[in-house]
Amino acid sequence: MSPSDIYGRKINYLRLSVTDRCNLRCTYCMPASGIKKRAHSDILSYEQLHRIAEAAVDIGVEKIRITGGEPLVRKGMPGFLAGLKRIPGLKKLVLTTNGVFLGSMAGELRDAGVESVNISLDSLRPDVFSRITRRGDLSRVLEGIAAAEHAGFEHIKLNMVVMRGVNDAEVLDFAALTLDRPLKVRFIEYMPTLKERNWQSFMVPGDELLSRLSKRYPLRKVTNDALDGPAVYYRIDGAAGTLGFITPISSHFCQNCNRIRVTSSGTVKSCLFDDGKTSLKPYLDNGDDAGLRETLRQVAGMKPHRHMFMSREADNHSFTMSQIGG
Repeated sequence: MSPSDIYGRKINYLRLSVTDRCNLRCTYCMPASGIKKRAHSDILSYEQLHRIAEAAVDIGVEKIRITGGEPLVRKGMPGFLAGLKRIPGLKKLVLTTNGVFLGSMAGELRDAGVESVNISLDSLRPDVFSRITRRGDLSRVLEGIAAAEHAGFEHIKLNMVVMRGVNDAEVLDFAALTLDRPLKVRFIEYMPTLKERNWQSFMVPGDELLSRLSKRYPLRKVTNDALDGPAVYYRIDGAAGTLGFITPISSHFCQNCNRIRVTSSGTVKSCLFDDGKTSLKPYLDNGDDAGLRETLRQVAGMKPHRHMFMSREADNHSFTMSQIGG
């Protein structure tokens, strides 16, 4: 049975980061200079990550998402994922990627048991894409999406962080991708995790996006799957795919949050904005699987009622998504 927190939320979803490294430098994720990389000795081994996954499933986690940094920069990922898929009781194994290496790996990942992939894609225009990612090649990501479709993933989700004056003019272009292809295009509100000045000028509220799209397309709401995550989905009438809206700033979804996170260095967090320092390494080092399970259960039980991102207390707290497993 999945653990519940003090507010009655069922915690059945683990985001498990396997690396803090990334081959891109997206403007909303990390500084242009990159981040100070953790030493290899500080990054959990595949064996340790597997033990955490087993412990999480033992306490009732049903869905595991593998994240980074960029998880596909780490060698041996298909074998690691195949091992996770064999954990009894795990219902969903999914992956988030920037898509750069997906073209050559999609088939292996599907064979390993990954059911769906989330692909970060913030522009369909090569120059804008390059500017946002600071080094990315859009053609490789598009090839990766095509390879994922060919490999037969159950769900392919394209995540677009919408930024006013940067890429918000492309919202209709992204929506059009769902007309003939069974893609889930998801519009995500800009979150200033680096706490830039005037970040509010970049944020486009989900309601505004929905209004823009409704003027062009007839939309109807779609019921979410229980393990689908925080997106609210709509479908353009007659379209093969769907449109999702993720609104952590304008309309937080904390009341329905069902996840905990473990960073690649073994810190467990009850919330993306949790500044906690609970480390799982002592239990891993001592072979204490009972302690591992109990710590995960305790962190799940202590989830805050809602994130404090907009509070005065959070004003000076910034982080890079690649370090946490965004």
